[in-house]
Amino acid sequence: MPKRILQGTVVSDKNAKTVVVKVERRFTHPMLGKTVRRSKKYHAHDEKGEFKTGEVVRIQECKPISKLKTWEVLERVTK
Repeated sequence: MPKRILQGTVVSDKNAKTVVVKVERRFTHPMLGKTVRRSKKYHAHDEKGEFKTGEVVRIQECKPISKLKTWEVLERVTK
């Protein structure tokens, strides 16, 4: 089964080896028909601590690393 890849903005890098990434999705509301934005925060594994707040990154699904971490950072898209 392929692993999901999402793109989002790093909102916190305070934890050791972990970054919090905010992923925003846009969809059309089924009844109203207008575009709605929803966001969710994911805890992602960052072994070297190289990603900082404000950067846009790609994250990939992985096996559970801890209670909250089931994602890992793949690459930096923009600074």
